[in-house]
Order: sequence, then C-alpha cells, then structure tokens
Amino acid sequence: MELINLEDVKKFTGVPVEIFIQDEQAGDQAASVKKTIKKVKYCPDHTHIRFYFDDFYFLAVPLTSKINESDEEWSAFDVDSGLTYQLKKVQVF
Repeated sequence: MELINLEDVKKFTGVPVEIFIQDEQAGDQAASVKKTIKKVKYCPDHTHIRFYFDDFYFLAVPLTSKINESDEEWSAFDVDSGLTYQLKKVQVF
C-alpha cells in the first residue's frame, strides 16, 4: 500500500478548507469545520501526517490510509478505524 506523500498534500498549505470526518457506516459525524492549513508535516514517529491549523492544533491522519485526491479535494480512508478524513478547498469570492 502506498503511503501518503507529504508533497502531495502541501498544496493545501495556506488554503482555507472545509474538513469533514465521518465513520464507515455514515453514522455519527462531527460537524464540518472551516480552517486554514498553516503547515503539513509528518509526526515524529512517521505513522501519521499532521495538518496544522496553528502552532499547536492539528488533525492527524494515518499514513497507511487509502487516498483519493483531486486539485480541489483530498480524502483518506483509514481501514483500521473506519474513518474517512476529507479536505475540500473553500471558494473565496
């Protein structure tokens, strides 16, 4: 299985995005949030990729997740947890 490539997700740095996290059965789902990604980097043990919203808060996605991406959207499905993480670029007018 191909791991998440840091360079592929850096395109979201400095970009306002809407973030969705949902479980496999589409049951409970947290409300989406709109954030700007400040930086993207690997966690110290290289098991997750971190999307930082500021210097402290981040979303961690397992590197072994199955990826689906386009220019405007990126999603990762973690088989172990059954969670799907989705980032969508927000249109700013």
